[in-house]
Amino acid sequence: MTIGYWLLADQSKGRGKMKKILIVGGGMAGSIVANGLARKLNKEMNNDLVEITVISATDQHLYQPGLLYLAFGRVRENELYRNQREILDKRINFHVDPAVNIDADNKKVTTESGKVYEGDYLVIATGSRIMTQSIPGLAEEAHQFYTPEGAKEMRDSLKDFKGGKVVVNVNAPHKCPVAPIEITLMLHDYLKENELLEKSEITYTYPVGRVHAMEPVAKWAAPEFEKLGIKAETLFNTKEVDGKTKTIISEEGTKLKYDYLVTIPPHKGAQVVEDSIEGAKGGWCPTDKKKLYLEGKTDVFICGDTTNIPISKAGSTAHFEADTIIDNISSLIQEGTMARDYDGKVFCFIETGKETGSYVWFNYTTPPNPGLPTKAVHRFKLAYNKMYWLSAKGLL
Repeated sequence: MTIGYWLLADQSKGRGKMKKILIVGGGMAGSIVANGLARKLNKEMNNDLVEITVISATDQHLYQPGLLYLAFGRVRENELYRNQREILDKRINFHVDPAVNIDADNKKVTTESGKVYEGDYLVIATGSRIMTQSIPGLAEEAHQFYTPEGAKEMRDSLKDFKGGKVVVNVNAPHKCPVAPIEITLMLHDYLKENELLEKSEITYTYPVGRVHAMEPVAKWAAPEFEKLGIKAETLFNTKEVDGKTKTIISEEGTKLKYDYLVTIPPHKGAQVVEDSIEGAKGGWCPTDKKKLYLEGKTDVFICGDTTNIPISKAGSTAHFEADTIIDNISSLIQEGTMARDYDGKVFCFIETGKETGSYVWFNYTTPPNPGLPTKAVHRFKLAYNKMYWLSAKGLL
């Protein structure tokens, strides 16, 4: 046993005080944090010195990156789900009871059932939500793949598409930074495979003055688009969609006709965060970018999409942030001090079509540098899709 454990055990005998860790959110971020803490604090949990509780809005865990493949009929919906209880360490308390209020000052969470949960440490990992309805006409006219329902609808609608003007409309902020490029290149290959490419044209819109917010990614993607005949309309901030005339209109006054419209919808953080946390504009918690705690609260941690850190909202971001939070909370409990900083690390695979892939990694100090697309990277990405569940269990 470590010195920190003996200290905690001695304190427990004196005060009968158990350390409680409360995690709000049962997605990738919440699951990795919970399982990682159970592993790091194994002895403490076995001796009833630490208790971990996870509160979730659902009893199902969705592999969200798989929705991209569902939109093209390359996976079945049931392949993307696992039972959340089975993903978590059996010693972790798990409750399906959506949070309706988060009291960060007192580390208390009130749920839909009226119960109040509290902890000595609080982790908020409530994810993000799409806001398609925030742009007039977008929800009614555009297809999206950020929900199972949206991905299935897109899959079914593509079967009926006979060619025409395809517009891929990107809005900000959104989760998964490379998703707009992935869906565009995969659409290109889908049209080619179904002998519709010569009857179609693809136009990609982006809200800033290049095809991606990260300049190195934009410099890589722009020539790829040009080579494939994909048009790009930058500085396109979506104002509205006119379903009667099949026209999408930007705030800058640009109008594009479409026969088939795909959108990367704008996102917000969870409603409960927007309603409960001071300074959480748009549902994003003000977060210390190195220690990952809520600004001003060193016992309340933020993980995954929920942060307001100006870095990609992606699964790998959540994973690397979770690793830091796991080390810091376990170190606080065992030794009374935080262990390390988060360096901003992100690693993203990029599907560049049906059979090739690339990747990009970066952190706070190192800019991204996408590699050349290869079949090997694509195969590795498909393999990782299968290994995701080990990652959610904290084993990778």
